Amino acid sequence: MIEKIDLSGNNYKVSDSFRKYTTKRIGKLDRYLPRGNKKDIVAKVVITEVDRAHGNKYSISVAMEIPGGKVITAKDECSNVFAGIDILEAKLKGQIRRYKLEATPHLTKKGLKNLFIKRS
Repeated sequence: MIEKIDLSGNNYKVSDSFRKYTTKRIGKLDRYLPRGNKKDIVAKVVITEVDRAHGNKYSISVAMEIPGGKVITAKDECSNVFAGIDILEAKLKGQIRRYKLEATPHLTKKGLKNLFIKRS
């Protein structure tokens, strides 16, 4: 579980229920990282309330700093902050899987293709 999650809000007061939900959702993403990079991950979540003419929206951005200088970011704008965290979780999951393919030498795209080729 990612233990260092910095949660802040601009024009938005972060409630305890949202803090728990975010910690639960973003904290689980370390299971998709390579084993050596699971320690010392820092995730920064920033929520900004944007006033619109047709209703309030929230701009949510997440930046995960992975040891070795890699930063994975995702940003979304929606009307419900809880739904926004779910969307960002899916976006980050895809980016982390791509990072894992690049970072782990035995999981190259060429190696994965060889696993699924039928040989006679």
